Amino acid sequence: MSDGGRLYALEGIAPDVHPEAFVAETAVLIGRVALGARASVWYGAVLRGDLEAIEVGAESSIQDNVVIHTTFRSAPVQVGRGVSVGHQATLHSCIIEDDALIGIGAVVLDEARIGRGSLVAAGTVIRPRTVVPEGVLVAGNPGKVKRALTAAEREAISDIAARYIGYSTIHRDINRIR
Repeated sequence: MSDGGRLYALEGIAPDVHPEAFVAETAVLIGRVALGARASVWYGAVLRGDLEAIEVGAESSIQDNVVIHTTFRSAPVQVGRGVSVGHQATLHSCIIEDDALIGIGAVVLDEARIGRGSLVAAGTVIRPRTVVPEGVLVAGNPGKVKRALTAAEREAISDIAARYIGYSTIHRDINRIR
């Protein structure tokens, strides 16, 4: 884990960060947050596990300025393995299955489920309790399935996840100048 990030215990429960995970210096993790091996949480991201648990699977990236939170006495947030959550996205009491990509600025709301290997396009809003099937492109407000992803598109999603594992290795050794 990086020496960065602000990790806070709440009501005696502290974030559980795997030793191989990366947390950027300005990221904030509060309460019931768990990060898997080689997961990364980037600059300005906030994971607030004060009401329900937040789990981020191995090799998933929570990119810059993402907000992850839950609704009181509702569903937790579960982010599967190999998921990329783009800059400024919001995840709220939802499930993101393995190998999915949540685009920049997308919003996934309460009790929604994004299927394995699906792509939620930038700026898309997924309404509460929406179920997105496996391997599709979803776009719009409200988000609607546009088509099945091609094999090349699914491979590109996997490549993004792999790249972020590499980026986190570089950022572990970042040197603050001031």
